[in-house]
Amino acid sequence: MPSFHFSARDAGGSLRAGVLEGASAAAVADQLIGGGNTPLTIEAAGAAVAAAPAMVLPWNRGKKVMHDELLMFSRQLHSLLKAGIPITRALTGLQESAGIALAAVVRQTRESLESGIELSTSMARQHGVFSNFYIAMVRVGELTGRLDEVFLRLFHHLAFEKLMRDQVRTALRYPSFVVAVMAVAILVINLFVIPAFQKVFDGFGAELPLMTRILVGFSQFMVVSWPYLLGGGLLSIFACRAWLRTEEGRYVWDRTKLRLPIAGKIARKATLARFARSFALALRTGVPVVQAMAVVASTVENAYIGRAVEKMKEGVERGDSVLRTAAASHIFTPVVLQMIAVGEESGSLDEMLAEVADFYQQDVEYELRTLSAQIEPILIMFLGALVLVLALGVFLPIWDLGRVAIKR
Repeated sequence: MPSFHFSARDAGGSLRAGVLEGASAAAVADQLIGGGNTPLTIEAAGAAVAAAPAMVLPWNRGKKVMHDELLMFSRQLHSLLKAGIPITRALTGLQESAGIALAAVVRQTRESLESGIELSTSMARQHGVFSNFYIAMVRVGELTGRLDEVFLRLFHHLAFEKLMRDQVRTALRYPSFVVAVMAVAILVINLFVIPAFQKVFDGFGAELPLMTRILVGFSQFMVVSWPYLLGGGLLSIFACRAWLRTEEGRYVWDRTKLRLPIAGKIARKATLARFARSFALALRTGVPVVQAMAVVASTVENAYIGRAVEKMKEGVERGDSVLRTAAASHIFTPVVLQMIAVGEESGSLDEMLAEVADFYQQDVEYELRTLSAQIEPILIMFLGALVLVLALGVFLPIWDLGRVAIKR
C-alpha cells in the first residue's frame, strides 16, 4: 500500500506532519478527518505524482467567507438535497448565486466531488472555511445517508452561534462607546486643556495645590513623551497579538477572561452553551461519544474549556462515565451535572445536553439584557472620579487665586 506525506491541524489547532499508508490521497484524508484532524497537504511519498498537487491547499488564501454566507449555504443545501436534487447539481446552483469568496469555495468543492473525492474531504481541503466540527458532521451524514438532515442541524447550530455573537456585540456597544469617549477626553485634557491652564497658573506665581501639581506634571509627561507612548502602545499590541497566537498564550488568556468580573461569567456560560449544543448535535447525528468530544473540543473557541473537554474525553476512554468526567472538570454547575446524570441513566444524553444548551442560552440572554445596567454604575464612578480630579486640580487653584485677588 503506498505511503503519503501529510500535514494537518489537530483539534487544538496545532500543526502535525507525518507519513500514513492508504490506497489513495483521499483515503489518507479520510483517516485524518476521522481522527479529528484537518488535512492541509497530502503528497505521495518518494515522488510528486499528478494527483498529489490537488491535495495541496493554497487556493483559499486571501478569501474570506462570512458567517452569514455559510449559514445560508447550509440552509439552501438542506432544501436542495431534501428536494432530491443531486449534490453536484445543488452545488452548481449555489455557486451561481453565492458571493465571490463563497462561489470560489463551492466551485473547488464541486470539482473535487466530481473527481471522485467525498464531500467531507472536499470541504476539508477548503482550509479556514469549514470548521472541524462542520466537516465531521458532513462525514457522519455521508456515512448515514442523512446529509439533508445534517445540513439542517448545522444551519441551526450556526444560527445559534450568530445569535450569541450578535447579542454580545449589542450589549458591549454602549459601554465601549463610553470608554472610548472617556479615553479621548483624557487625551484632549492632558494635551491641550491643562497646558493652557498651566500658563495661567505660571502667571500668578503662587504655589499650586498638590492635585494641580500632579495634573500638570502628568500633562507635561504626556506632551513630551506622546510619540514614545504611542510607539510603545502599538508595540505592546503587536507583541500581545503574537503571544495570543501561541498555544500557551491563548490558553492563559482564555482562562483569564473567564475570571473577569461581569464579562467572565457571561463568556463562561456562552462557551458552555456552545459546547452543549455542539455535543448534542454530534450525538444526535450518530457520532460516538469519544469522537464527538474530540471534535467539540475544537469548536468551543476557548482553549481553557477545550482542554477541560479533552480531559473529559480521556476519562471516557478509560471507562469513566460522562457524568464523572464532567464533575471532575469543575466547569459545570450542579444543576447541569444532574441533567447529564439523568441523560446517561435514561439513554437520552443528547436531549439532556440540548436542555443544558437552552438553559445556558437563556441565562446568557438574561445576563446580556442586564449587562448595560451592570456596567453603568462602574462607568458613572469613573466619570465622577474624572470630574472630581479635574475640579480639584484645575478649578480649585483658580478659585483660591481669585479670592486672594479680591482681598487685595
